[in-house]
Amino acid sequence: MAEITIEAGAEAPEFTLPRDGGGEVSLSDHAGEIVVLYFYPRDDTSGCTKQAIAFSEHLEAFTEAGAVILGVSKDSVSKHDKFRDKHGLKVALLSDEEHDVCERYGVWKEKSMYGKTFMGIERTTVLIGRDGRIVRVWPKVKVPGHAEEVLEAVRAL
Repeated sequence: MAEITIEAGAEAPEFTLPRDGGGEVSLSDHAGEIVVLYFYPRDDTSGCTKQAIAFSEHLEAFTEAGAVILGVSKDSVSKHDKFRDKHGLKVALLSDEEHDVCERYGVWKEKSMYGKTFMGIERTTVLIGRDGRIVRVWPKVKVPGHAEEVLEAVRAL
């Protein structure tokens, strides 16, 4: 399969995914809003937990700036529910168990750990403007300070 890359200016691929707490979220549900779509490898791992907590802590500021935050991993909805409850998370967590959306956004990549290669989600944040187009992509995200950097970008829109 050819690797997909998404770039600023491109139309953000539409999706509908199940979310924590039940129900589904579609990108089109947020038409006319700024969307912070962040892809992360796994619930309840160190970096992913810090990232979700940081976005949750800044949720009010993102909301005031007109943005909604959606986190995506391939964990199940029940894992998302446990993760949310354990850490008091406030952001919507979407389940992409078949990694279809991850593939369409180009974040499903070959990774390696301890000498083994495997397919997984590369921590990436995608900022989608009110017009449904991609404004900015942060690939290979380093968690410290990232939520604040994304918030600055949202406020600049």
